[in-house]
Amino acid sequence: MSNNRVSRRQFLGYTLTGVGGFMAAGMLMPMVRFAVDPLLQEKAGGDFILTDQKVADLSEEPVRVDFAFEQVDAWYTSEVTSSAWVYKEGDKLIALSPVCKHLGCTVNWGGDPEHPTQFFCPCHAGRYEKNGKNIAGTPPLGPLDEFAIEDRDGLVALGAVKANTLVK
Repeated sequence: MSNNRVSRRQFLGYTLTGVGGFMAAGMLMPMVRFAVDPLLQEKAGGDFILTDQKVADLSEEPVRVDFAFEQVDAWYTSEVTSSAWVYKEGDKLIALSPVCKHLGCTVNWGGDPEHPTQFFCPCHAGRYEKNGKNIAGTPPLGPLDEFAIEDRDGLVALGAVKANTLVK
C-alpha cells in the first residue's frame, strides 16, 4: 500500500473541484457552440439570383426588375422581395439599386415630369442621372449602388450590391 494517503478533506476538495468543473463545462459549452457555429456555416452571399427578365427585351431605357430570395437570419428564414433598375448600355448590362442614398426611399425612373430621363426620389426631390450619379443641389449625398449582373441563358441574374463603378 502507498504511503500517500488522501485525507477526507483532500478527497472532498478533489470531488467538489471535479463536480464544479463538470458543471462549468456544461454551462460554457452551449455558449461556445453558439459563438462558433455561425463561423462554420456555409455562406451563400455570392450567389446570383435569376430573374424573369429576358436580356433580349432590355433597351437603353431602364426597367424595374423585381426579384425574391430567401434570407436566413440565425434560425429564422424569410422570403425577401426587392427590385433593381436594369438597362443596356451598348453590350453592357447595368443594374442599379432603387434605394435613395439620402433617406432610403425608392427612386423611380422618369418619376419627375420635369426631368423624364433621370431617376427621381419622391421623398425629398432627390435626382440621379441615368448612371446613378447624384445631381448636385439635390439631397442625395452619393450615387446609387450597383448590382453585380450576369446574362444566364438569356435571363438577367443579379448578384450582390456594390459601390457604383459607373460614376467617375
